[in-house]
Amino acid sequence: MNRYPRDMTGHGATPPAANWPDGAKIAVQIVLNYEEGGENNILHGDAASEAFLSEITGAQPWVGQRHWNMETIYEYGSRAGFWRLHRMMADLPVTVYGVATALARAPEQVKAMQTAGWEIASHGLKWVEHKDMPEDEERAAIAEAIRLHTEVTGTPPRGWYTGRCSMNTNRLAAETGQFAYLADTYSDELPYWERFDGRDQLMVPYTMDCNDMRFGIQAGFTTGAQFESYLMDSFDMLYAEGQEGAPKMLSIGLHCRIAGRPGRAAGLKRALDYMKSHEGVWFASRLEIAEHWARTHPAPTAQRPSDMDRDTFVQAFGGIFEHSPWIAEGAHALELGRTHDTAQGIHQALARVFRTASEEKRLAVLTAHPDLAGKLAAAKRLTAESTAEQASVGLDALTDDERAKFSELNDAYTAKFGFPFIIAVRDNTKASIMDAFARRIGNDRDTEFAEACAQVERIAELRLIEKFGA
Repeated sequence: MNRYPRDMTGHGATPPAANWPDGAKIAVQIVLNYEEGGENNILHGDAASEAFLSEITGAQPWVGQRHWNMETIYEYGSRAGFWRLHRMMADLPVTVYGVATALARAPEQVKAMQTAGWEIASHGLKWVEHKDMPEDEERAAIAEAIRLHTEVTGTPPRGWYTGRCSMNTNRLAAETGQFAYLADTYSDELPYWERFDGRDQLMVPYTMDCNDMRFGIQAGFTTGAQFESYLMDSFDMLYAEGQEGAPKMLSIGLHCRIAGRPGRAAGLKRALDYMKSHEGVWFASRLEIAEHWARTHPAPTAQRPSDMDRDTFVQAFGGIFEHSPWIAEGAHALELGRTHDTAQGIHQALARVFRTASEEKRLAVLTAHPDLAGKLAAAKRLTAESTAEQASVGLDALTDDERAKFSELNDAYTAKFGFPFIIAVRDNTKASIMDAFARRIGNDRDTEFAEACAQVERIAELRLIEKFGA
């Protein structure tokens, strides 16, 4: 099967109700990345010094050498920044992304995290790049991170975030069966389920925008007030959406050596105080959010259309276009993926096949449709879909005069155009159908052929909406 692995649809226009506890309008989730002592360093067996996320603009790795300035900038995070942020947020349910080797070098900080009741999720074995790491090596690194994390903290991690990940990371982490959630994704404002090798895995998206890392890049934040303003604007937008019935999650990313600096911490504190001043705000750890979502929105059990083999797909969707399974056969051969596993996604695929078919084949689809309130309806020989559609506007309960009028119009229309009058009855009433019948019979054939094809597509769309809704 030709399948596209990315999901460009997600929750779509109408996300599921988050149902945050106590009717909260927003979930605010704070991450503190603890990386100090786990970064690239020849002391840690790495080839070069660290060059990522520091106060040194344009830093480059020093191959085979220690980098005193870089090391001490990281040390600031563990020695001073952590404690400032800990004092500020000890009353909040923070999630720590803890690099296992960094945690092993931070007994005082780990104890403080645990005393505050913070969740300590895994941030990998070392704070290093994974994109070129062989799969077996990365799998072993994940296993060692879990082992060391458990040894250092006393409990295994329930959440995972690599950050500098590879295309294999999420699959390898899910493969362990260890995690209530994975966070190596930036694709949404709500959790969602992903499937890796047949295993359902909850994803709780992280953030790159509400993240103090933007102090360490060009065109990022330069003052604490800028960070504060951005966090507050993000909160206000999501809080307003929550008041309108669509609660989301605001994720905030912090680093000890970055947000822990006084001028930045001041802006962060003002933003957090602002959020605390609102009613209906659920401050939660990522694990709390994951457990809530898994209870409220468990992993879907229905087979995804993009995963179906050809026969199963045709069985499911071969009747959407009346008596024309060849359309479903053609759709199955297209580049489908997770983004097509919705009513609109399947409709687009089916419609593409219909639209690109010859006029002769499209005419065959039109002639496969029954007359409205015609002989097939009277003989109860309609498809189940057509029967339900015609009944929805009372075409199965016409008076004798109405039935005679429909019969007269059907005969005149078919004689003129060579195909039956087709209209999406669920968009209409009996009266509007009669009006359209009388109006459209005056069209030329090309105009009416195009209109009939458009109505066939709309009927298919309505059938799919009903099918997916069920």
